[in-house]
Amino acid sequence: MKNVYFDSAATTQLRDEVVEKMTSVLKENYGNPSSTHSFGRSSKSLIEQARKTVAGILNVKASEIVFTSGGTEADNLALNSAVRDLGVQRIITSRIEHHAVLYTVNQLQECFDVEIEYVNIDEKGNVDLQDLEDRLKGSDKKTLVSLMHVNNEIGNMLDLKKTAELIKSYKALFHSDTVQSIGHFNLDLQEIPVDFTAVSAHKFHGPKGAGFAFVRRNSGLKPLIFGGEQERGHRAGTEGVHNIVGLEESLKLAYENLDQEKEYISSLKKHFIESLKKEIPGVKFNGSCEDFDKSTYTLINVCLPVTQEKALMLLFQLDLKGIACSKGSACQSGSDQGSHVLNAFLNEEDKKKPSLRFSFSRYNSKEEIDYVVKTLKEFIES
Repeated sequence: MKNVYFDSAATTQLRDEVVEKMTSVLKENYGNPSSTHSFGRSSKSLIEQARKTVAGILNVKASEIVFTSGGTEADNLALNSAVRDLGVQRIITSRIEHHAVLYTVNQLQECFDVEIEYVNIDEKGNVDLQDLEDRLKGSDKKTLVSLMHVNNEIGNMLDLKKTAELIKSYKALFHSDTVQSIGHFNLDLQEIPVDFTAVSAHKFHGPKGAGFAFVRRNSGLKPLIFGGEQERGHRAGTEGVHNIVGLEESLKLAYENLDQEKEYISSLKKHFIESLKKEIPGVKFNGSCEDFDKSTYTLINVCLPVTQEKALMLLFQLDLKGIACSKGSACQSGSDQGSHVLNAFLNEEDKKKPSLRFSFSRYNSKEEIDYVVKTLKEFIES
């Protein structure tokens, strides 16, 4: 049995250099960063160096980086504080956002009577920017727009700069979940007028439990977690120094190797698409994932010509063959409901067929793709 991991949109394998760096910190830099003695100062300096590294990559100020436990916390921090502290009365989002956003805005509607609007999505799963502009024109309430940069299930990419400029022209706030894009795309946040973003280290070969929020200077954002004065008062709790250093190292390596790894991973995606088309007649690609100009190079979402009865066994059979992929977002893998993203735009016929997300990294190969395509073909024809 081969073991093939095509679920890097859910989480990635740690780079060896990151493991080594984190192990060294765990052994040698165990002081509490809030302590004033040399052990504490040593840990504190590592955190601040990591903050400067992250800020430099995104072309922002170090004070605008708040380390968190990951993307979900960063999303929650921005959305909750925008309503509670910044006076936001209306949130415009889409039905294809990650549940870290969708469930949070539902809670804000319930607890604070925030008005929630969902922008239209076209037949390919793209945000309708004209509809977004119409909605921005249509109210005097203080508004925040929350739209992700790269969709975690279908890979569609939002034109972040164009969207941000549109939103700011109507004096609204803009939050973007960039969990699937930072570490894979160059983003200059001085050039893109977004107010808040969310990032998670385990999406670019870093550790789980580590991430950060970009919080535009003088935004007025206040903490979600109260206690000590860590993170300049934005996030209480003793920092996980090893995780923050692991995040720094993984992000640094991601951008040092970005061009060559993007070219390699793009070649894997191209080979996968071509092989599926050749070997499995009737295969479809959900959203814009087949279009390299409109989607991330890191994943495809495939609708397979399989009956509903047979579809129930598909993931199980792939797992038996040692193949790891996803039927949608990993955060929903325990749910028997269909993908909320695909349900937002697929036609009724395609909703009945199984759709799988295959997501790639530097650790994958064309041989693995050939094995997966062969396995899928045998299952469909059996």
